[in-house]
Amino acid sequence: MTRPTTVLLVDDDPLVRSALALMLGGQADIEVVGEAGDGLEGVRLAGELGPDVVLMDIRMPRLDGLGATRELHSRPDPPRVIVLTTFDADEHIVEALASGADGFLLKDTPPPQIIDAIRKVVDDEPMLSPSVTRTLIRRLRDEPDDAADVAAARAAEAQVRLELLTGRERDVALAVGRGLSNAEIARELYLSVPTVKAHVSRLFDKLQATNRVQIAICVHDAGLS
Repeated sequence: MTRPTTVLLVDDDPLVRSALALMLGGQADIEVVGEAGDGLEGVRLAGELGPDVVLMDIRMPRLDGLGATRELHSRPDPPRVIVLTTFDADEHIVEALASGADGFLLKDTPPPQIIDAIRKVVDDEPMLSPSVTRTLIRRLRDEPDDAADVAAARAAEAQVRLELLTGRERDVALAVGRGLSNAEIARELYLSVPTVKAHVSRLFDKLQATNRVQIAICVHDAGLS
């Protein structure tokens, strides 16, 4: 049998941790291996327990979730990190992704979606819905650039990166930019899901991206979305 996905819960509210542990404990393919009350403890336990996924709160004492995520992401073979928070401000999403988070969920997300999110991140599926992707791209579009050459330089850099792609990789990049999942891309491009996953992995390397939203931003900067 395939071993269960191991999860570490990092939140300063013990009631939240208890609720998450209770919810996830009923899943045969998911195992909660530890709990931490702040970012420092979370980083320490992640090093000791080696979880597949960390559910990470943002606002915590000693070390917040963004700092803890950055620390985990700087290590070899880091766990997948899903930021789980009560705050949905754009800046929190951007900071979380820039810190290396693989996903962003609100704490009022229905339990089945949280469970599905854990399964998806370990399978390299996108953790941001198309609506969140659009929010991030809109934020970039609306940011004031006092100098036009800043935007032009960003566009030129994105175009250079995209030129490194094969035709099929470019197709996959455009689909990722639209917020499609691996399964949706496979159906649209008549590819197998494992082939799509392989293309996405190459996109991370060629576009110097750490998550799918960064691929979407590159596509947007190049004027292709």
